[in-house]
Amino acid sequence: MATPRPSAWPLAAWKTALRQVRSSQVQRRGFADVATDSRPKALHANGLIKQMSKVHQPIKTYPPPPTATAKCKDPIAAVTQSQLSVLDPTGARAHLFSKANPEAAKVGDILLVRQKNGDPFAGVCLNIRRRGVDTAVLLRNQLTRVGVEMWYKVFSPNVEGIEVVQRREKRARRARLYYMRKPKHDLGSVDNIWVRSEGKATGCAELSSETFVTLKSATELDPPQGLNCLCCPADQTDHGEAGALQPYLGRAEWVKKGPSGESFNDGIRKIFESG
Repeated sequence: MATPRPSAWPLAAWKTALRQVRSSQVQRRGFADVATDSRPKALHANGLIKQMSKVHQPIKTYPPPPTATAKCKDPIAAVTQSQLSVLDPTGARAHLFSKANPEAAKVGDILLVRQKNGDPFAGVCLNIRRRGVDTAVLLRNQLTRVGVEMWYKVFSPNVEGIEVVQRREKRARRARLYYMRKPKHDLGSVDNIWVRSEGKATGCAELSSETFVTLKSATELDPPQGLNCLCCPADQTDHGEAGALQPYLGRAEWVKKGPSGESFNDGIRKIFESG
């Protein structure tokens, strides 16, 4: 026979449930009532849009910050012009390579570049690269029968000057004369041309490639036959002590006698002093 369950157990479960209901009612009373809009709602779409636009505030926008475009529309050109005013204040170098100048240097011409910290270099102009401040020329020459090509910046502070030694007879039909690297079209060494042009400019006789002889030591005091020393007059052959030639050692100082004697030596001395 089953044992009867006590009647007190169900009452305990109801007691817990009623306690939870009372606590939830207290919490519900603490919430505030939601305010209802007393305005009449529009029944058509146009009125609804106007009604919603009044509720939302307009978004505050700010104007864009001022740009440098209004003050300087082309900053690259402005910087280039400012640099050229410092590197080329007279505008002579820019005029020498300007396309608007009919006497400008062109490809195929023989140019001489004088540097402040190096020896001058002469060569045939193979290419002119116009890049504003970075304008450069490519010169080709032969040193000891070896082709040498050098790029020189036209507006570089290390470049003291650029001269046109000889013009090309006819205008080149190409902008880049790279075909002159071939032995068929290579002009070879152009040292004789620019040395001859220096001699004509100073009123001296024409010089050849064998004109200059380098003094390597003080023992080479006796000049070769038919040559004269720069440190002595034209009619003097006794050179005195070796100290007289000390400033000239390592340089090309023996030159051929010209038709005018001392004036020839004076002209050659000017070449060395200017170089």
